[in-house]
Amino acid sequence: MDLGLENKKILIVGASKGIGRGIAVGFASEHCRIVALARTAELLAEVKQEALQKGAVSFDYEVRDIMDCDTKALARELMEKYGEFDVVVHNVGGSLVSRNHLGGAEEWNHALKFNATAAIDMNSVLIPPMVNRGYGKVIHISSISAVMLRGNPLYASAKAFLNAYVTTVGRQLAPTGVTLCSVMPGAVAFEGSYWDKFIKEGHPRVEDFLRHHQAINRFGTPEEVADMVLFLASEKATFMPGTNIPVDGANM
Repeated sequence: MDLGLENKKILIVGASKGIGRGIAVGFASEHCRIVALARTAELLAEVKQEALQKGAVSFDYEVRDIMDCDTKALARELMEKYGEFDVVVHNVGGSLVSRNHLGGAEEWNHALKFNATAAIDMNSVLIPPMVNRGYGKVIHISSISAVMLRGNPLYASAKAFLNAYVTTVGRQLAPTGVTLCSVMPGAVAFEGSYWDKFIKEGHPRVEDFLRHHQAINRFGTPEEVADMVLFLASEKATFMPGTNIPVDGANM
């Protein structure tokens, strides 16, 4: 299937490992021009090498921590340096935040910023130029936890907030030609992931989790999530604004 992504300029926030790396390599295979952000230069350099081998037209990267910078200023800086983007992928967040369900606003706001509002802040700068030219794709990596509301309450609530943003703002943007959507991965395993250590140890919680929560009876891969991201970034998904798509192995 021709996704029509060749030479598109792609910004990937959180591209150094796991799902983000899979997304970067996927866009590289479609011969895109990629700008990647992450916190670790060494990992980004590895992704660049792989992406160029896979066919990326170009691959630039910036070493940044979205939790330790002015995200609006970062978005402006990126556009000044690289120009406007055709596709933006926000692969940011994670469940490794406070698990204190009775914590105060500081803990909840940290989880919310990490999993939603830092990306939303960048969107306030990145999306208006897309609206002006009548084209753009903005894809957030959410989580099936936003729907199942299981596990860390702070993480699940933050991703549920993100999904509500995608749905409501996606509807507002739909007539403009800009598509805002999200992908909701389930349990994905890769080197260094939450499940990686337990799998290597043969920990019984792996079998228990798969039996009770994964109808497919296995973990997902970064490539399976990346495939959906690429589809949503393509012209094959023009009738899908404001959607939150599960890629979760029939999580239950």
